[in-house]
Amino acid sequence: MASPTDAVATAAAADDPATGLRGVRALRELADRLEVLQVQAARERGWSWQEVAEALGVSRQAVHKKHARSRKEP
Repeated sequence: MASPTDAVATAAAADDPATGLRGVRALRELADRLEVLQVQAARERGWSWQEVAEALGVSRQAVHKKHARSRKEP
């Protein structure tokens, strides 16, 4: 039985652009939600913004700007 993620990935690879683009959007939304959860988990475990940024392949400033407002930082 295919998982919902498999179904979305299959849709993203569809020949029909309307189906494919909806699949791409769904994958992007899933990736965004996963990123929020994993950044929160990393910060709760004491990771610095620099460590998070390196793991995501972005700058410290970019990850801080995107995620610092999603939680209360001192």
